[in-house]
Amino acid sequence: MQSVGELLELAKSVASQAGDRLLSFTEEQRRYVHSRDHAKEIKALADSILEQDILRALAPCGLPILSEESGFIAGQRPTSLRFIVDPLDGTFNFVKDLGPSAVCIALWQQDTPVFGVIHSLWDRELVWGGPDLGAYAGDRPISVSSTPRAAEASLCTGFPVRFNLNDDSMRRFKALVSPYAKVRMLGSAAISLLQVARGRADAYSEQNIMLWDVAAGLAIVQGAGGMCSFQKTSLEWSYDVFASNPYLADPQES
Repeated sequence: MQSVGELLELAKSVASQAGDRLLSFTEEQRRYVHSRDHAKEIKALADSILEQDILRALAPCGLPILSEESGFIAGQRPTSLRFIVDPLDGTFNFVKDLGPSAVCIALWQQDTPVFGVIHSLWDRELVWGGPDLGAYAGDRPISVSSTPRAAEASLCTGFPVRFNLNDDSMRRFKALVSPYAKVRMLGSAAISLLQVARGRADAYSEQNIMLWDVAAGLAIVQGAGGMCSFQKTSLEWSYDVFASNPYLADPQES
């Protein structure tokens, strides 16, 4: 089997190619429809096109793959490693030209991030890293912020498609955001986590966010010196996630 370093170089190459292809998409390739299962979710042609490209490139490795569009795909050999792929995070932003979006490929060992690779269409830059690798934008090291208190910090968050907007959830959301000086919603979990890894934002949290949305970003935040916690919810592949610099406490643990 290929080494982690070889798998990382493959993921970087595949993500870069997918990002470059996205930038050349026509209006027709930006078509989308609303999901039958989740009225707030859209399905875009771009996601399907890119996913097939990415899966085809990763398949020869023989590793299992978890992907947003195709779900879990078994590997060709027993292993605790798996790729986690989001061909286009921030789909609505992309098709509407509204905000940031990204191509995401991660490698995890069971429930532990090994590395993440994100091609940010916003910055037109490849960002990658992992707990034992450091974190880099291109070849430049990046690191999380040193903001010591939530009252001085910024939080990136959002309302995922599967987030339940009932009174109890909104009370918990208010408790989450209230301690922070600034709150931002970027429309892409991957880009939000990149902002934490770059030190531009201080923390990120979302509830009921899907693993493929955050798998690469969590690895990069850890590589940039940040801390992450993620807990499974009752929905398959869904997690409650918190990531920040080392000084800000996870509200779920306080």
